[in-house]
Amino acid sequence: MAPVLSAAARSTLRQLKGKRVAVLKGGWSRERAVSLRTGAAVEAALRKLGVVVSGVDVKRDIFTRLSKIRVDLAFVALHGAFGEDGRVQAGLEVLKIPYTGSGPTASALAMDKAASKRLFEAARVPTPPWALVEKSSPETGRARADKLLRSGPVFVKPYDQGSAIGANRADTPRALSKALAASFQLSSCALVEKFIAGKELTVGILGSKALPVIEIVPEHAFYDYHSKYAKGGSRHLVPAPISAAAARQAKSVSMAAYRALGCSAYGRVDVLMDRRGRMWVLEANTIPGMTSTSLLPDAARAAGIPFEELVLKIIEHSLNSRRSGGTRFGAA
Repeated sequence: MAPVLSAAARSTLRQLKGKRVAVLKGGWSRERAVSLRTGAAVEAALRKLGVVVSGVDVKRDIFTRLSKIRVDLAFVALHGAFGEDGRVQAGLEVLKIPYTGSGPTASALAMDKAASKRLFEAARVPTPPWALVEKSSPETGRARADKLLRSGPVFVKPYDQGSAIGANRADTPRALSKALAASFQLSSCALVEKFIAGKELTVGILGSKALPVIEIVPEHAFYDYHSKYAKGGSRHLVPAPISAAAARQAKSVSMAAYRALGCSAYGRVDVLMDRRGRMWVLEANTIPGMTSTSLLPDAARAAGIPFEELVLKIIEHSLNSRRSGGTRFGAA
């Protein structure tokens, strides 16, 4: 049975008639498995809608491959390196292929946790105190990290990974050294961030509007990779059981973070609400997961947007942002 769609979604679907959509998935990052699941879900939704779609498992020759085939739109379902860091977006712009999600600069800034922190601070978006420790010269950053640790636990994570990959909590100097070493196995820099006790919230964004706030209740000590993607790894409470005022505040700081990075089309912002009700932005995700355990589809459903319509809305907002940048749909 065909899904019931809004008028705007039906309009987007009409634009896709006769067009070929390539779903870019897989890649070579540590998030490959999740990307394949996101891509498969998007492909299934588009096929259900009658759209001509091809799944493309991204290899290092992706731009050569895309230059040889007809692609009217690329739905970027890549997570991690070469998906969320702006490189695939830059290549698609060179090929003049419209694509979903944020542009190269916003993608790169969101992927770089230290750059994101600096922009949040410049825009007065509340974010937990932090330090950047470089593998090549850790002395200065380590002194700042030790100072943070003296006031309580910290989280340590590679500055350019997603999905909580390589993230560890540290409560002692020895644990901090161990967590830094683990991060340096994955990245040249580690972000050390003050631990904020409270509720883990996330806010999905479509275009310029925030979706209902979700509270994440992980089964593990924190929202790690298993909690994100394993069935039963966490519970998603949507709408979050917080006051209306707190929900408005969570949406406000999330939109401010989204704008500070220059994001467009869609995304998701992770927020902590401390025990005094204050909001702290952790990071923004420019290509949120679209799997059966993912947060953005949960938030969309709570707003009355079924999965197939969510996919169309992502395409709609992406095409609008590409048009404003001068890229014509179907020009490839």
